[in-house]
Amino acid sequence: MIGFLIALLSGALMSIQGVFNTQVTKTAGMWVSNAWVQLSAFAVCAVMWLVMGRDDISAIARVEPKYMLLGGAIGAGITWTVIKSVGALGPAKSALLIVVAQLVVAYLIELFGLFGMEKASWDWVKAGGLLLALVGIAVFQWER
Repeated sequence: MIGFLIALLSGALMSIQGVFNTQVTKTAGMWVSNAWVQLSAFAVCAVMWLVMGRDDISAIARVEPKYMLLGGAIGAGITWTVIKSVGALGPAKSALLIVVAQLVVAYLIELFGLFGMEKASWDWVKAGGLLLALVGIAVFQWER
């Protein structure tokens, strides 16, 4: 149950952050805004590391495979794409497309056991859920 609640909170925070970042970009520009997002995230993490207990910082060098360390660089790409999509589509359409894309890619990662994740078997119910989400995009796009 806690995982469910945290996931809901994550989605809500992503939507709010997308709007905030888009607004900051209007004044500060794309890359200054993106840098601020990453820098402020680093500051929060550094404070939490000091407050919550200090994991061994050198452990990062032992992460394998090394490409797993690209999460921060991917985060900069995520910030850029969210800002651009919210600016072009608005927060609701942008969030809908982002969430469906996350769902499709996450299911493919599970199906093929990519990036060290446990491989899952094909499930027609999950595939139907993905199809329903795609239909939801079409319905959401419908203009009256």
